[in-house]
Amino acid sequence: MKTLFKLFFSFFRIGLFTIGGGYAMLPLMEKEAVDNNHWVTKEEMLDIYTMSQCTPGVIAVNTATFIGRKEKGILGAAFATLGVVAPSLIIITLIATLFKNYAENPYVIRALVGVRCAVAALILTSTYRLVVKAVKSPIQIGILIAGFVTVAFLGSSPVAVIVVAGILGLFLFDARPKEKGVSTDE
Repeated sequence: MKTLFKLFFSFFRIGLFTIGGGYAMLPLMEKEAVDNNHWVTKEEMLDIYTMSQCTPGVIAVNTATFIGRKEKGILGAAFATLGVVAPSLIIITLIATLFKNYAENPYVIRALVGVRCAVAALILTSTYRLVVKAVKSPIQIGILIAGFVTVAFLGSSPVAVIVVAGILGLFLFDARPKEKGVSTDE
């Protein structure tokens, strides 16, 4: 029961102190799950990010659910998920009641511009860390660039890009367990 409450409160803190949504939460989730509590390894965290992105729903909620499930089964998944979602539900309810009264306030507008910049920085940090950990070979760099260009500039469906990248992965990468320090991706 102690671990369940630890899952809940760890993810509650992450949800409470992260502005900007799922991608902005990823560095905090990694620090909490990998460094502080050792619920998952860095490699498992990368796999969890990947699965969380590929499954329907919000990446932060999916990530919390996967980590909770790995640590304490279905109950762990429920506690971690409730923990990460509860602050948003509380805060958005408060903001929704106040926002209509202050939405046109110039101080609120200027503060939100600053907050958007900070959120963009957090998202870029998460993206950088993910790329550094996940993309190692020239083929992986090619898939990354092709996926980015087709979604960002050509308007392709992200789902189609994920499916095509998965199919390419089936044929291009070796699934054998890796020896320490040896890459089997090509």
